[in-house]
Amino acid sequence: MAVVLDPSSSAEETPERHWLDRIGIPRKLAWGFLGVLIFMIGDGVESGYLSPYLLDEGVSKERVALLFSVYGVTASVAAWFSGALSDLWGPRRVMMLGLGIWGVFQVVFLVFAVPAVDFGLLLVSYGLRGFGYPLFAYGFLIWVTAVTPKRRLGSAVGWFWFAFTGGLPTLGALVASCAVPWIGAYSTLWLSLGLVVAGGLIALLLVREPTGRSRLAPAGERPVATLIGSLSIVWRNPRIGTGAVVRAINTAPQFGFLVFLPVFFTDTLGFTLSEWLQLLSAMFATNIFFNLIFGVVGDRVGWQRTVAWFGGVGCAVTTLLLYYGTVAAGDHYALAMVLVSLFGATLAGYVPLSALDPAHKGQAMSALNLGAGASTFLGPALVGLFLGPLGVQGVMWIFALLYLASAAMTLFLKLPEPVAPGAPGYSSGPGPASRARNESPEA
Repeated sequence: MAVVLDPSSSAEETPERHWLDRIGIPRKLAWGFLGVLIFMIGDGVESGYLSPYLLDEGVSKERVALLFSVYGVTASVAAWFSGALSDLWGPRRVMMLGLGIWGVFQVVFLVFAVPAVDFGLLLVSYGLRGFGYPLFAYGFLIWVTAVTPKRRLGSAVGWFWFAFTGGLPTLGALVASCAVPWIGAYSTLWLSLGLVVAGGLIALLLVREPTGRSRLAPAGERPVATLIGSLSIVWRNPRIGTGAVVRAINTAPQFGFLVFLPVFFTDTLGFTLSEWLQLLSAMFATNIFFNLIFGVVGDRVGWQRTVAWFGGVGCAVTTLLLYYGTVAAGDHYALAMVLVSLFGATLAGYVPLSALDPAHKGQAMSALNLGAGASTFLGPALVGLFLGPLGVQGVMWIFALLYLASAAMTLFLKLPEPVAPGAPGYSSGPGPASRARNESPEA
């Protein structure tokens, strides 16, 4: 997910004295960053093994893909609405709603749906739970942008994405790799609920900053109207529509991988479930590191070239390498570690995408957010449609071709006009590129 490039932060430009402020974490929100990290660890625990677990329980591959697709739809809607709801109600109330939804429907999922293997109830409980994490996490992101001084906003947003992607799926998968062999797959799902509740309570009870407790939008402003405008601008301005499509392609395969790669790595290649979960953690640990690198690369060689070549073409190549390399080597752990890390690295090539968007920043960024949310159901939907007739090899080729298509689409994206020093709107602080490098393409 992306954050508006030019937020109207009301925070005063006061000198930072505390060490947290100096490294870019607003001290008044520090507990919130920890809470988001623990919440997202809990949310990410299931990411690498829920698919094979449900298959073992007797749910078909097609139904598992449908389950993930419905979850993606609700998550994308929640992500899209999180900003407008925060403006209307205040970020803290939106976070409370997200935590409540996640907790209630996880209990229904675990107490009733999973033991009975009732697919209708699985679909409803897990699908509705998808509203939870975007409302909680992105509600806090809006809180961050509302209170952080503009000259520190890039660093603060970077720390948010560090907490977000550090939990989902990086540390979440690592926790699962230890917990599943120890307490079992079903009990690990209860552990994820405990972590989510703990993280949510840390953020909601220990953050006392007052701004996020009330409506953020000024009187007379209509956040929902801006939100609806982010849909119409997709076809009114084809460049913005193209940017949203590229953003959707960016992480669609990532979410599709979570449906079938766990089974492919364990049943076909012969890795243990713990080994696969460790590989998944390595993939996104590498991605977090390369998010920073490709921000710098984008400044040096150009944002458009970085997205097209390192992102689009790079992901197409590493997607095919991930399949053909592992098939040729079998359960060779070291080689698999290299291959998944290469994919995680090239996935970060899309980091400068937000800097390529044209004017209408508020609506453009909402449209980009919508594209990011769409990827959460696009990937699983493609797996559900093509895994049966084409197999893993065919799905990997579809994803690779989508990445190549996204590289071609970047030719239609417009670079923002430079602002001359001293001109209105010029700032000596961090520009769009430095802020964009802090935006994770995973979320």
